[in-house]
Amino acid sequence: MKASQQIGNHLFSSLMSCVVYSWGIGLVVSLALMGLVLFSSPAHAEITDEQVLETVQSFSDFQSGQLVFRTELGEYLVSPKLNTDVDIEINGLLARVTVSQTFSNPSSQWQEGIYVFPLPETAAVDHLRMKVGERFIEGDIKPKQQARKIYQQAKNEGKRASLVEQQRPNMFTTSVANIAPNDSITIVIEYQQMVSQDAGTFSLRFPMAITPRYISGVSIENTQEINHFSGSGWALNTDKVPDASHITPPVLAAESESSHHVNISIMLAAGFDLDYVKSAYHEIEEVIVDANTRKIRLVDDIVANRDFELVWQASDQQAPQAALFRQHKDGNDYALLILTPPNQLNIDSISRELIFIVDTSGSMDGTSMKQAKLALQYGLTQLRPQDSFNIIRFSDDVDSLFRQAKVASRTSLDIAHDYVNWLHADGGTEMAPALKMALQAKQTTEGLRQVVFLTDGSVGNEDELFSIIERDLGNSRLFTVGIGNAPNSHFMNRAALFGRGSHSYIRSEGEVRQKMQTLFAKLSQPVLTDIKLELNDVDSEVFPKAVPDLYLGEPLLLTLKATMLPDEIVIKGMYGNQAWQQKVTLQGGGQSEAVSVLWARRKISELMDEYRRTHHDSVKAELVETALEHHLVSKFTSLVAVDKTPVRPLAKKLNTQTIAVNPPAGSVISQLPQTATPATLQLILGLLLLLVSLLLQWRRA
Repeated sequence: MKASQQIGNHLFSSLMSCVVYSWGIGLVVSLALMGLVLFSSPAHAEITDEQVLETVQSFSDFQSGQLVFRTELGEYLVSPKLNTDVDIEINGLLARVTVSQTFSNPSSQWQEGIYVFPLPETAAVDHLRMKVGERFIEGDIKPKQQARKIYQQAKNEGKRASLVEQQRPNMFTTSVANIAPNDSITIVIEYQQMVSQDAGTFSLRFPMAITPRYISGVSIENTQEINHFSGSGWALNTDKVPDASHITPPVLAAESESSHHVNISIMLAAGFDLDYVKSAYHEIEEVIVDANTRKIRLVDDIVANRDFELVWQASDQQAPQAALFRQHKDGNDYALLILTPPNQLNIDSISRELIFIVDTSGSMDGTSMKQAKLALQYGLTQLRPQDSFNIIRFSDDVDSLFRQAKVASRTSLDIAHDYVNWLHADGGTEMAPALKMALQAKQTTEGLRQVVFLTDGSVGNEDELFSIIERDLGNSRLFTVGIGNAPNSHFMNRAALFGRGSHSYIRSEGEVRQKMQTLFAKLSQPVLTDIKLELNDVDSEVFPKAVPDLYLGEPLLLTLKATMLPDEIVIKGMYGNQAWQQKVTLQGGGQSEAVSVLWARRKISELMDEYRRTHHDSVKAELVETALEHHLVSKFTSLVAVDKTPVRPLAKKLNTQTIAVNPPAGSVISQLPQTATPATLQLILGLLLLLVSLLLQWRRA
């Protein structure tokens, strides 16, 4: 009995020693791993410098227009202020936009401000000016690395300098060096943009918020492209998103009203009598100049937390069915042609296999998820007995309602409605498996196979996803529906282009029905396909090279360059089994200095697609040459402006502050978006080490 008690006491003592020993090792390992996760991001070192920024304890202490960073202690640090004024001039179907960003430094320290901001994905950014006092310093276009060196040297020499870089076609970064204490510097950016046209309705969008991007892949060291100029974002660069640190700016707390504000003024010269002008998401004041001209401005400066969109329509069917703009520059003729093909009869009798993909990741939480579910529910009501369908849901993982598409019977639709009601937003945004599941699935019917993708597009690995669409599309057609107040328009637009479909946006619950009705009208109409141009053997460059399919109400938009344009061109295509063609004259038309820039912007876009596929240096060289010739910002060219006179004494320290962006309205962002970096794996590894130590201690006992 005594021996058994000794054995029991020994075992108990060993067990307790094992627990204590293991707990100690586990605690050390966990703390080490947590430290690695917390401090591996470059964002913290850049934006939490209590020594140089004013500290604010609560939101009630903020002043209007202040931008802040939240510290790990729960305090808020006041950053350099940023105010933005936007002037838009619309002439017919062309728009010239001027964006003035004023960086103010309220501190007693010399500051460098870094601000990541959105622009339209089709914006052709061609001018930069830096205003210092009453002087304007014009920016020069340079290859990206050269522009960075010029900026860095000016910054180190104490000179005022600014740098505008493209991170994505719809995401740019402005860096401003040597803002003096209690001083400000204004950066003026200008770009050209096309007005959007759809079924007689015209619109122009100015994006004002960035939905935080999900970063997939495994963390990597800086690549040669970004070496020595790492971004200040919260994410690490990964193998799938090598510039992640450049596209993940810090985000202000959702409940903050002391945020970045924007003022917008518009001069609209439509070129036809206007039936109405409206802004669905912001309150505007309108002054009627004449029947086709309006002066428009926002009622007040607004918080930049949702995209601004202006919509107008012609009265009495006066909307132009065709438009031509011309320009002669440097011995070449440029033309911009816009043509609206006639509407055709619908084909409701043809069966469809309709696959819905819905994003249920964490960035969709809040109003975006509500809009997506309403859109899905409406889409289900539009299915006909001859149609089949399926729903694919994704976040960190992916699953589908059915193993394969099922006929739209009452039973299957009831199951689908219940499934949609159950959906909720959480986790990361792993789009690739969902796209592969939808596009690689075996078709179950002989009808049209159409994939409707509802998402905010908050990802950083767009190029990987575009490659999947191009490779796996087959006979499917991909239609993207951007959800929320700040969807990733670059992803929506290009994914639909590569998917031979179209894109649309839903930004409020009240417009779900109307937007989905428009989408389903396009899904049920014949598509103008196999579009070809006949130019009578004229040596020319036409973009896009491969004209995309056109859906109901969508205009054909072509840009041309030639030493001498032909008098006319013939456009041919197919509506279902019916041949269609139209002869278009290239004589007359309006003159515009924007045509060559818009042509170059489209050429650069196609060269970027080719570079993504091939990574050939010759393609990159042609892209850079085109951008430099037309003074355009691109992935490989940037605008830089430098004041020649040094202003900061070199003995004075320059503090770098990344200006936080506003979260999109209605979003629920309680923490930085999840990434696919190996933090979870590291924590699991810590648990395994704890168990190993337990076993080792047991064996020693």
